[in-house]
Amino acid sequence: MTDIATVTRIPRAATLRKQEAILAEAERQFARFGFEGVSLDSIAAVLDMSRQNLLYHWPSKEELYRAVLDSVMDEWMACMTAITEASEPQAALNAYVEVKLRFSRDRATGNAVFTREIMAGAPRYQDVLKARVMPLLHADVERFERWADEGLIRRVDFMHLMFLIWSSTQAYADLAPQFALYMGKPRLEDADFEAARQLITSLIWRSLEL
Repeated sequence: MTDIATVTRIPRAATLRKQEAILAEAERQFARFGFEGVSLDSIAAVLDMSRQNLLYHWPSKEELYRAVLDSVMDEWMACMTAITEASEPQAALNAYVEVKLRFSRDRATGNAVFTREIMAGAPRYQDVLKARVMPLLHADVERFERWADEGLIRRVDFMHLMFLIWSSTQAYADLAPQFALYMGKPRLEDADFEAARQLITSLIWRSLEL
């Protein structure tokens, strides 16, 4: 006899495609208008589906919002292991800054949603940040501490060093249109992100180099 529960547990390809479309449009709207400025109706209208159809996939706007943030967080966490997995500090710093800038470039709308939530004090996502980001942050700080103990880098306040790396790289997601405007171009190009990577890593490494 067929196990119906097992069969129905696997979403069909069409369902997955629809969920991906909903998440993409929700991310775009949350990035532009914020949580309060978006409704399930506005998302459904763009996708030419009914509100009821959208509710079949996510039963509330808050759950859809958290699903967008989860998607951003999953992608970010997957590429943020450069420091803890590295054996040499300068290479770790170069890899970390490079991947963070690439994420800022390639997931601009996701970064915008994340930044809006953080700037508001993370009222709807604080639990996830504490559970997932804090352990990774402390692991990175501890790795720098060990490198300092081994005499490979100069000891600084490594927690604030991480905040400095985050803020300098995140700026290329949050302020990219402004930077491009000042540079007289429609958008930042790959060469601009590479120039930023070289400068950021050079400046930070000088603060650590013995």
